[in-house]
Amino acid sequence: MLRTTDRNLTGSVGLPELTAPKNVRLNISVIATSEKCTKAALRKASGLAKDLSTQITLIAPQVVPYALPLTRPQVSMEFLKKQFSEVAADCAVDVEVRLILCRDELETLQSVLKPDSLIVIAGNRRWWPTRETRLARRLQRGHQVIFQEL
Repeated sequence: MLRTTDRNLTGSVGLPELTAPKNVRLNISVIATSEKCTKAALRKASGLAKDLSTQITLIAPQVVPYALPLTRPQVSMEFLKKQFSEVAADCAVDVEVRLILCRDELETLQSVLKPDSLIVIAGNRRWWPTRETRLARRLQRGHQVIFQEL
């Protein structure tokens, strides 16, 4: 969605000329779930970003159990960074990877994402709600969510 802030009247015809604000880039947020789903979501986001001045952000929330300190996840941060960097490297456009340690995935995503964000999540659609479909449904309250089926 292109939001415009300036409207100028052109010529004597009186047709509005819509101009986009300068230095505003569309951001597509991809929520990391499984490796297979994340790759599919990145492919979909790349297709949407093609020929546009778009930034793709891969948001990878890592839930740390309450039994552990928040700064000491079960999996090494270096391993996670390498894993998500490899997944993002397969993408045709530049991807910013944001690895976030948290206790509650949904609460963290809602605090990190700007209101009305464009989000891509991939997963299998089943007759029962999967983790990805539940997350997509919850994020639809306040955001634009694209669910890519595998």
